[in-house]
Amino acid sequence: MVVDRRRFLGAVGVGAGLLMTGEIAEATPKATKRVFFGAYTTWSGGAQGVGIGTYDPANGQLKSTGVIKGVVNPSWVEESRDGRFLYAVNETSDGGVTAINAQTLKVINKQVTGGADPCHLAIDPSGRFLVTADYSSGSLSVFPIRPDGGLGARTHLVKHKGSGPDPDRQKGPHAHQVVFDPHGKHLLAVDLGADAVFSYTLSAQGKLTLVNTAKLKPGAGPRHLAFHPNGKTAYIANELDSTIVVSAYDNGKLTPGQVLKTAPAGGVRNYPAEVLVSQDGRFVYLSNRGHDSVAVFAVDGAGLKLVETTPTGGKFPRHITLDPSGRFLFAANQNSNLVTSFSVDRATGRLTPAGTPLSTPIPVCVQPTRLG
Repeated sequence: MVVDRRRFLGAVGVGAGLLMTGEIAEATPKATKRVFFGAYTTWSGGAQGVGIGTYDPANGQLKSTGVIKGVVNPSWVEESRDGRFLYAVNETSDGGVTAINAQTLKVINKQVTGGADPCHLAIDPSGRFLVTADYSSGSLSVFPIRPDGGLGARTHLVKHKGSGPDPDRQKGPHAHQVVFDPHGKHLLAVDLGADAVFSYTLSAQGKLTLVNTAKLKPGAGPRHLAFHPNGKTAYIANELDSTIVVSAYDNGKLTPGQVLKTAPAGGVRNYPAEVLVSQDGRFVYLSNRGHDSVAVFAVDGAGLKLVETTPTGGKFPRHITLDPSGRFLFAANQNSNLVTSFSVDRATGRLTPAGTPLSTPIPVCVQPTRLG
């Protein structure tokens, strides 16, 4: 039986007064930028859909302004490259993916993935296709994107194979992330259950072809990866052994190298989640769930060097992201119903709390828009 990773990692209820109301956002002042929040809706005290908010580009202060109702378990949300559309996975056993008009904030349509519990998605560089990572079924689903932003019928469903030594989390494959490389040539799928990263090409007909499989240490549990801007290095966050792996990358092939712990030894069990790289390629940031911190690494030649671990001010930071300017980092603290903001010192990479934490139900993804 597959262990529900959401129940395994736990959640807390949301107190009265934290639910966002209204079906669309309030008018956004020109001085602020828009942000969307992914969340769980089927949990006790859950959200009503995709959260909408703003942040102040002067100080990083976040504010809730509404919700796009009726989108079930949008645990990952991502906008199109032109900012016209928003896409959200529906992390349920009969998984789906929802297309939304980012201007009107109305749902365009929804498609069934054919896989269970989709938890991540990626849009190909041409903007023609969307791919989901279906966690519980260990599969990938491909959909064409219509001119109106809606999703066409699925063109391909690929099932991973593999397992790992963790009896609770690795009895079978669990696709956790899909991401296109900086060259736009390959799609990489990070699989926690198989201890592997699978590389694919995507055809003009929306079909995936496997070209390489990179194996990680048994029991590592790779969750997410992020590329350096040079396209020659990728950083892999391993959820189960609390490590980050520096990997060389060339034409779809990952070669794992340096391995570093992401949190101090001892204390609570730690589960790394998101990993990202600063726009200038000098720093790498990783969220630690359990230690409840952001690990800051400096890029040091071909490897990494730990700079600091900064408390997130909340519990279980599932997702972190930088705003488009690179001046602020936001952390979605799943188990304390808080999204926290940090100023980024771009000379040292260090983080300083900024603004007042935002209360919002079960935040698991925070996505500032590229175009404001």
